[in-house]
Amino acid sequence: MEVVLASSSVDDGIGCWDIHTGAEQPRYKSCSPPFHGLVSLGSRFLASSQLQHSSSTSGSVFFWSFSKPQVEVKSFPVEPIKPLAGNHQGTYLAGGALSGDIYLWEVETGRLLKKWHAHLRAITCLVFSEDDSLLISGSEDGYVRVWSLFRLFEELSNWEAKNLYEYSFSEHTMRVTDVVIGYGGSNAIIVSASDDRTCKVWSLSSGRLLRSIVFPSIINSIALDPAEHVFYAGSSDGNIYIAALNTDRITTTNNYGKHIIGSFSNHSKAVTCLTYGKVGDLLISGSEDGIVRVWNAKTRNIVRMFKHAKGPITNVLVVRQEIDPSNHMSSNLQASTKKKPLEKYANSTDEDSDVKTVISLGSSRECMDVSYHSSNVISIHTKELQQQGSAAASDIEIEKLKHEHERTMKMANQWKKMYENLHQFGIKELLDGDQIRTL
Repeated sequence: MEVVLASSSVDDGIGCWDIHTGAEQPRYKSCSPPFHGLVSLGSRFLASSQLQHSSSTSGSVFFWSFSKPQVEVKSFPVEPIKPLAGNHQGTYLAGGALSGDIYLWEVETGRLLKKWHAHLRAITCLVFSEDDSLLISGSEDGYVRVWSLFRLFEELSNWEAKNLYEYSFSEHTMRVTDVVIGYGGSNAIIVSASDDRTCKVWSLSSGRLLRSIVFPSIINSIALDPAEHVFYAGSSDGNIYIAALNTDRITTTNNYGKHIIGSFSNHSKAVTCLTYGKVGDLLISGSEDGIVRVWNAKTRNIVRMFKHAKGPITNVLVVRQEIDPSNHMSSNLQASTKKKPLEKYANSTDEDSDVKTVISLGSSRECMDVSYHSSNVISIHTKELQQQGSAAASDIEIEKLKHEHERTMKMANQWKKMYENLHQFGIKELLDGDQIRTL
């Protein structure tokens, strides 16, 4: 069953409706997350950040199973967390703090895998790439930064690099309000929105700005058309603007400006959040008027409307629920999270937990295990080899490990270079075609 989930900063609880029939489902209780503070974990669990209204120095993260309306797990991180993002399999949860730090937890164990200082000011939005290899963050400092999970867990690279990020885009002059990423992993495009009334389109393969679009009002949220021909921009003036990514679709029949090809609205107040449905051309919007609207993106007509709260809608999600009590993996995950809430601090003295970090890649739901061995783990491995045999045998095993690591990194670089060249060729063809049409 595919459902629409919505939260508000005023009305406690997460509203839930069947997107195709409009039938209301049980509401998840005790929830009033901030913007970008609600996320689905593997279509079986929900996670929500919570801020104490009386204090900005404390907060929590709540977890629900889709099969139960009550909160099952409550975690209390060391500092308030606002935006959350989960990878596609729901095995990892990233949280952005008011301090500018980003936390990365393993959901099943609650273990804090990584914490790093990402921005000078509070994190406003987080999103994983389609293949889960990248994490993109936006901040109140106006920066959009791209983080490679491979690089974050490769300690040797961390020691050698001045900065942990892959790219740092600084062209926004005010707070970043939303970030979305297309398909293609490290060769995808990123679209970011800001209080400066612009949306900017970035190329991950080249690390440069492709397009800057000025809007009549502040853009609070954006959603990509799955075909990536256009993107939708929810505005503070109540309109949903349509902006072209493909130059062939640009028209001059409106007064909005270059690359904006139209707009539509039924909102009496600002559009606060947007998302695209997983089946069919359905665009879902939330507004300050407390109403969730489901649109046919082709006809721009309203399909359904859900009244959720008296206050602003802060999050809308579309999730395909997979409730199966007999599912062994789901039961294990649920039991584990009950026993182990999110860690506040990384346990650097636990040698066993440092042996292997598993990063899930690919939206095909297949898991690819990539081991990153720290110097501490290599030292432990060396001692074990020395206890089992001679020093010469240990040296041989270490050389094998080094050779395998070099071979793997070389192969990864070759694939990356190939994809960058292909993507660069496509961008060049697009830009050259655009220049010819303007002559």
